[in-house]
Amino acid sequence: MSGGHGSRPPLRVTGGRVFLVGAGPGDPGLITVRGVELLGRAEVVLYDELTSAELLLLAPDGALLINVGKRGHAHPTRTQDEINALLVEHALAGKRVVRLKGGDPFVFGRGGEEASACVEAGIPFEVVPGVSSAVAALAYAGIPVTDRRHAASFAVVTGHKDPTRAARQTRWHELASAVDTLVILMGMRNLPELVERMIESGKAPETPAAAVMDGTLPEQQVVVSTLAALPRRVADAGLGAPAAVVVGDVVSLRDQLAWRETMPLHGMRVLVTRASLQSGELTSALRDAGATPVLMPLIELVAPSDRETLAEINAALDHLERYDALLFGSSNAVRFFADHARAAGVDAKFAKLGGHVLCIGAKTARAALDAGLPIHFVASGRGDAESMLREILQTMSPEGRQVLIPRSDIGRNVLPDGLREAGARVDTIQVYRNVRPAVDGAELCRDLVSESLPVLTFTSPSTVNHFSDLLDESARAAVSRCTIAAIGSTTARALHEAGFAPDVVPERPDVNELVHGLVAHVAALRQESREQEEQEEET
Repeated sequence: MSGGHGSRPPLRVTGGRVFLVGAGPGDPGLITVRGVELLGRAEVVLYDELTSAELLLLAPDGALLINVGKRGHAHPTRTQDEINALLVEHALAGKRVVRLKGGDPFVFGRGGEEASACVEAGIPFEVVPGVSSAVAALAYAGIPVTDRRHAASFAVVTGHKDPTRAARQTRWHELASAVDTLVILMGMRNLPELVERMIESGKAPETPAAAVMDGTLPEQQVVVSTLAALPRRVADAGLGAPAAVVVGDVVSLRDQLAWRETMPLHGMRVLVTRASLQSGELTSALRDAGATPVLMPLIELVAPSDRETLAEINAALDHLERYDALLFGSSNAVRFFADHARAAGVDAKFAKLGGHVLCIGAKTARAALDAGLPIHFVASGRGDAESMLREILQTMSPEGRQVLIPRSDIGRNVLPDGLREAGARVDTIQVYRNVRPAVDGAELCRDLVSESLPVLTFTSPSTVNHFSDLLDESARAAVSRCTIAAIGSTTARALHEAGFAPDVVPERPDVNELVHGLVAHVAALRQESREQEEQEEET
């Protein structure tokens, strides 16, 4: 690690450390494995304005998250000196500090200055490289920076400075002829002047060029033209920062190699109402289909804290061996049950359970296995309580059995009531609770009325009920114009009861099946629209 000029100050023995982590160009999936690991152990995270909300979810509960407001070279909320001071302050307090930076820390990211601040304060640091938008944004646009048919070299320059000063510092005359592909970052504000300098320096006006805004994100936009026409085309399309500009013959490959825009849900904003701790799989599946997930958790799952409920949980855990069966209706029930068992120091009993462990669906079973529980029965039907009850009654006799069902505070009574009717003795314990987080209902209503949220997803009746309560009259009417997806039949019933008709209900309550259903529904709508247009043209 290098820290600048002169002798290096001795490292302070504080336990604190700074990690300069490249978050990548925007797509949260492009962060490095090392970056994910460090975020998961961070005590303080200083992040840029453009950092994905999904990456911040990787930080532990209780970590201090500080938005330092850097958005390219727009006016930052905090100066660079203030950011440096925050890094030093928290590290000297013994904290593990992650500085989460867009792209790569050392590619026009001022990571070198932050590293120097650490050296001067005697703080150990580590640099975790990130994927730079100079390469990634173009790749997502179907434009390789090099290709042996067109380009064997490329250069990356910054275009944010005053054009006259940039003309002196960036040797445009040499660059115009020295490299095959030229990439300009932070150059949208000065694009007309920069293009003029390039042409004056010998770059042919007809050279293929492109601008990629919001590169690697589902809302990515691309404008392709000649170099001379690029500023006008960019202005006409309304493109702005953040964007990467590329100049060179490789741009001509976009017609053949563009892949982002062919994704089935490209550019569609999709409301994700699931609890934040559970939203990762759904948001990932949506991004894989090209959609833009809009995270608005309408429920949060928390462990109970009142003395009476905790006493009931501990009483059941103290006498686990008396139960003939443990029945889990969700992976959340497994997770919270296992957490309570570990806190009580009785999780070692899992390996010695004499009773059967019954799970609803493969994901619940996987969660149980991960918790150290043996699995004896996995319901394979629709994934709801009714189908699980039928399968249990078909495969075993509940009569006389003692059954424990860990569940939420709003758990349905289908399973306990059905098993009791069949002769079982059933205890239920509330191992977690559903609570309503604070939500900006006015913003949600505005998005619905403006039709900027064309797709809505719901994964439980609780999300449906909270959503319905947030709507005003105009927003409620706007919902009828949205595509609505329910993860299963129980959630679909809640939607119908709230006055909304779901368009997509997968046969099994699975997030991947939910997204597959959305893809098929959207494809059918687009096909119907094309056929209607063809009929109108014929008439």
